[in-house]
Amino acid sequence: MTYTMSQRVRKFALTTHITVSVGWIGAVAAYLALDVTIVTSQDVQTLRATYLAMELIAWYVIVPLALASLLTGLVMALGTRWGLFRHYWVLISFLLTVLAVVVLLVETQTISQLANKATDPTTSSTELRALPSTLLHSGGGLVVLLMILVLNVYKPPGLTPYGWRKLQDQRTESRPSGRSN
Repeated sequence: MTYTMSQRVRKFALTTHITVSVGWIGAVAAYLALDVTIVTSQDVQTLRATYLAMELIAWYVIVPLALASLLTGLVMALGTRWGLFRHYWVLISFLLTVLAVVVLLVETQTISQLANKATDPTTSSTELRALPSTLLHSGGGLVVLLMILVLNVYKPPGLTPYGWRKLQDQRTESRPSGRSN
């Protein structure tokens, strides 16, 4: 059963979803800039500050926006005619978002460990310069988010088997019975 939102509620939900989703992409882009700084800088103070900033952005900006995007996307899927399981593009978008959130939550543990090591005054400059970056994850995350964006803008055609059954059910229900009493 699909709940259909009123136009006012749908517009509010869509505006919220777009805002948090685009915010997520922007926050990952900002994080990526910090990751590039980690790879290119040899200045100890810059590295310490950058690892700390990465942890703050990850936990207080990216994670909340990612969770909000997942939640509002689910609301949009379940509350509109698109449904969650009717169209491949919606299902793939949802699964990619879930995957991105799970990877993000796992990666935040690594980010926190790196930030703790970087901000520890006993970490030498040699150890600090040897800390790994999370560039592969942030770059890959941005690519996944952009793929989701493209899917949601272009909405490639294709109904899932469930979507086909629902479409057939709707056609059957809308046909006149053919009998007159």
